[in-house]
Amino acid sequence: MLFNSLQYLLFLPIVLAIYWLSPHRFRLAILLIASYVFYMAWRPAFGLLIFGLTLANFWFGLRIAQSQLKKKAWLIAALTANLATLAFFKYFYFLEDSVMALLRPLTGELPKLPVTIILPLGISFFVFEFIHYVVEVYRGNEPVRKLAPFALFASFFPTQIAGPIKRYQDFIPQLAVPMNLTAEHIDEGCYLIISGLFKKVLLADNLAFFVAGGYAHPGLFTGLDLWVFTFAFSFQIYFDFGGYADIARGSAKLLGFKVPINFDFPFLSSNVSELWRRWHISLGTWLRDYLFFPLGGSRHSKWATARNFLITFSLAGLWHGAASHYVIWGFFNGVCLALHREFSQIRESISWLANLFDTHLGKAFSIFATFFCWCVGLVFFRAEDNVAACSMLQKMFFLNGAHDATYSLQAINYPLIYPSILWLLALITIVHVGIERTRGKVAFSQLPRGLKVAYGSALMLTLIAFAPDNSPRFIYYQF
Repeated sequence: MLFNSLQYLLFLPIVLAIYWLSPHRFRLAILLIASYVFYMAWRPAFGLLIFGLTLANFWFGLRIAQSQLKKKAWLIAALTANLATLAFFKYFYFLEDSVMALLRPLTGELPKLPVTIILPLGISFFVFEFIHYVVEVYRGNEPVRKLAPFALFASFFPTQIAGPIKRYQDFIPQLAVPMNLTAEHIDEGCYLIISGLFKKVLLADNLAFFVAGGYAHPGLFTGLDLWVFTFAFSFQIYFDFGGYADIARGSAKLLGFKVPINFDFPFLSSNVSELWRRWHISLGTWLRDYLFFPLGGSRHSKWATARNFLITFSLAGLWHGAASHYVIWGFFNGVCLALHREFSQIRESISWLANLFDTHLGKAFSIFATFFCWCVGLVFFRAEDNVAACSMLQKMFFLNGAHDATYSLQAINYPLIYPSILWLLALITIVHVGIERTRGKVAFSQLPRGLKVAYGSALMLTLIAFAPDNSPRFIYYQF
């Protein structure tokens, strides 16, 4: 069930009405049933998968907490079960192709196994939540003693498909607090949902058609054109995933729950380390706590720290997709983080250089350079494969000359179709970002009701006027 679908537009109000009209003691069961209905709306059989993993991890958590001598063994068993499930559904074909490529010089072409695997929705997200849970119990935190709250932690429908990745210590206690529906829940929840739809349907989806045309035939365009497409894709994926996160947070807020924020204006970051603290925040903190720190973090030599960055972000790339170009994207980000750490130490040791970067011009340059590096890596994320990505980057850095193209944006219909829409979207985005940043200082619920209604209505009218005919799925939908 998509957040931007008619199904969800009907589903959410029905759940809200039943939930708030019911006594507190029934609400957990109502949310649990609603969450499984939401998840099984696509393929009912996958409800058994998330339920089976829930039972397994609930049991593992209790065993880890109760055991003293075999505590680590139970943790290893839990991690193996979770990662093996994720590997089977998400990486089976990738591993099969990799093994066949290694064996091909010795055995020739081998037939593929007659196995058809469909990737379950959200498996990358709820498996990471399960891993977080068993590791935290191993570290001494109290396990969840009742199955129903734990089952809802994993299946909670607003965050089920694409996060944010929750922490059970933050989520489970909220279930025990009796709550009444307030104006703050309605104001904040509705605003976040409308804002998320605005980002997804109006901004991301309009950019998606523009980007798809460029990345489908990169050989037709100049290097400068490819930069335009890549910059556009950066904002497409930000508005797409940020829009999903807003709708998730808004839906949770209408139910009286708080879930973690996932984006904090990442493209205003002045270095790659800051960008990763502000981009997909729940994943970044998960990688830090359960991969980077256990590897040693930055506590040892600079080479060990660089190695930990490379391992962490290469695996983060693999988490994003079962293909080598995702791994290269992650590896590239690991290199950028390692280089930034070295540069930061050099900068702090040279006073004039530190002062230069503290100026307004220096900060502006840092923001542009950070975004530039992000976009270079993003070519590997968006391109079909490594060969296509390298070919694009060759053009983008003008290694074939400035005008090595069959067409350009100036020679086809793009100027006739897109400039007015893109300029309008840019203006709307600036206004929207300004309001979003203001909300960090002034709560939306504290604004005059007339202003809130007017702003929400303006967003809805803009959505109706400029939404594309077809809205693609969220980029992180089947992950």
